[in-house]
Amino acid sequence: MGVLLLLAVVSVKAQDQTIIPTPVIDSAAKFNIKEIIITGNHKTKEYIILREMQFKKGDSIIIANATKELEQAKHQIYNTTLFSEINVGMTVLNAFDIIVTVDVKERWYIFPVPQFKLVDRNFNEWIKTYNASLKRANYGLKFVHYNLSGRRDQLRLYLLTGFSRDFSFSYNAPYSNSKLTEGFVVSAGYSQKKEVPYKTTYTDSLLFYTSDSLRSKFVGSTFYVTAGYAMRKGFFNKHIFNVGYYRLTISDSILLPKYNPYYFNNVRSVANVLDLTYTYQHANVNNVLYATKGRTSFISVLKRGLGFTGGINALTVEAGLNKYYDLGSKWYSSIQLNGKVTLPLRQAYINQRGLGYGESYLRGMEYLVIDGTASALVRSTLKKKVVEFKLPVPFKIKSLTHIPFTIFAKTYADLGYVYNTKEFSTNLNNTLLYTGGFGIDVLTFYDVNIRFEYSFNQLNQKGLFLHTQGGF
Repeated sequence: MGVLLLLAVVSVKAQDQTIIPTPVIDSAAKFNIKEIIITGNHKTKEYIILREMQFKKGDSIIIANATKELEQAKHQIYNTTLFSEINVGMTVLNAFDIIVTVDVKERWYIFPVPQFKLVDRNFNEWIKTYNASLKRANYGLKFVHYNLSGRRDQLRLYLLTGFSRDFSFSYNAPYSNSKLTEGFVVSAGYSQKKEVPYKTTYTDSLLFYTSDSLRSKFVGSTFYVTAGYAMRKGFFNKHIFNVGYYRLTISDSILLPKYNPYYFNNVRSVANVLDLTYTYQHANVNNVLYATKGRTSFISVLKRGLGFTGGINALTVEAGLNKYYDLGSKWYSSIQLNGKVTLPLRQAYINQRGLGYGESYLRGMEYLVIDGTASALVRSTLKKKVVEFKLPVPFKIKSLTHIPFTIFAKTYADLGYVYNTKEFSTNLNNTLLYTGGFGIDVLTFYDVNIRFEYSFNQLNQKGLFLHTQGGF
């Protein structure tokens, strides 16, 4: 109709009552975006921010959806993880035209910091099993730049020694073409270990082989080179192709019958491994580092080795779906599903990674590893935001004037299942696993998440567990 608002003005007198004129919004009316003004980006290129917005200069947006569109743009820019604060607004010029304003506060991108890194699977295992021994840690220098050229490209260098040695390098450029739809990553590294997990016991704990020789204190090493290509034409979907070469070396003694002759599934102590991987990722959430609304999903196909059977040859398919719900009144819930299968089902020990590795574990079974060639995991969580506040930084840092804190109280329940062949079966293989508990999440600056969880499991084990995830 070519007007901003259709005003229905009705003044009807009936029994001495007057109906007040009410404005009615034309559902088809649109704003034209005359300009997009970005401020606060000192390092980040402006076109990187514009690339993450679903509208551009010259586009039109429906007036009734304007607030929703601006909020969506804010989430998409925040999910670059380049900024600590983002404000997206608009200035109305007239009945037809607006200016969109984006004001960002950049994070600190350079971290040349001393590094202290545990060699154990998680913090809880280090505390309980090894009495927080400082000998079971690596130390050295970590250098990371999260925005090297202002195009969200990341450079990482690790120089670590101590219980093991780790020297690694990686460079990730997600926007490597002119259309900002393609990217690449390259990495290389070398590590040496003083102990190697060579077998899983019937009670689902790892056994470690350590050096019994004066010739060398290291019993395992890994050298790797990888390269990847990523394609992301829209905002929420990404396709990733990776190729990696790994040279794995272990002590000859590990292959003896009293340890594990199935470690590499052959008689050699050196394995040259070629990995080919395709991964599809979908992410449409309000915060990729700590989501409370939206959905993420993925499917990954890994072909290890050039054959299909024998040695370390394997085909692994893994998929996951995470749904996050905003229930209102500061209540949130989530359901996380994950499944994985490796074929053929009889595999070398190093290919039998079920639950208990990385983030694939049941809350309450942090001390256990359940090996297998097929696994399923379900996590459900209900939580409430209980408090949110900011503390000023006592010394002057331009990129960090205050430290925010958001605290959630939560309860949760997990289900899991791991299949393994009979010859490798342990106490928790091929049976339904379940755990539960309650705790709090503390979300602070740069999306660092500290989780305190009191959990219990079907083995009548219970305890307080601490987990941390860093946003930098």
